[in-house]
Amino acid sequence: MRKLKLKELNRIDVEQFKSKEKLPIVLVLDNIRSAMNVGSFFRTADAFALKRIYICGISATPPHKEINKTAIGATNSMDWEYKRTTRECLIELKEQGYIITGIEQTNNSQMLDKLTPNIKEKHALIFGNEVTGISDDILDLLDLAVEIPQFGTKHSLNVAVSGGIVLWHYYFRLMNNV
Repeated sequence: MRKLKLKELNRIDVEQFKSKEKLPIVLVLDNIRSAMNVGSFFRTADAFALKRIYICGISATPPHKEINKTAIGATNSMDWEYKRTTRECLIELKEQGYIITGIEQTNNSQMLDKLTPNIKEKHALIFGNEVTGISDDILDLLDLAVEIPQFGTKHSLNVAVSGGIVLWHYYFRLMNNV
């Protein structure tokens, strides 16, 4: 066994990525306080070929040293847009027909492993602040709240780690119609 060299991975370039068909998913970053977490979302969104990232509120935006450190160039491939408030962003996405899903522990959360998203629908996934979660003032706009099952003593996962888990689940289910 040996590790593959970068050339052997056969990745597409930024121009090819821009014209590639994307998953019907956008990310909404709701007041993410760590620029490194924002950068991680860029990299993960690129890996799963998502449509766009919406960066809201206090979240840092490119160009930013800490975003660039973790995004490793994904700020060049991913389309993104800044919105002053998450609420404003979600209202626009609802008007465009997106299913608004908050990744949050609520009294009505559905466990991620039980969720079967539909490839024919457009999905907006909201990830919230590292300390307070998604903003209380957007809960009424959610069509769905999704929770990642956890079995240890901690109450939550790092937001960027949660992003990777949720996006893998969506990618797997959407691409396999499962």
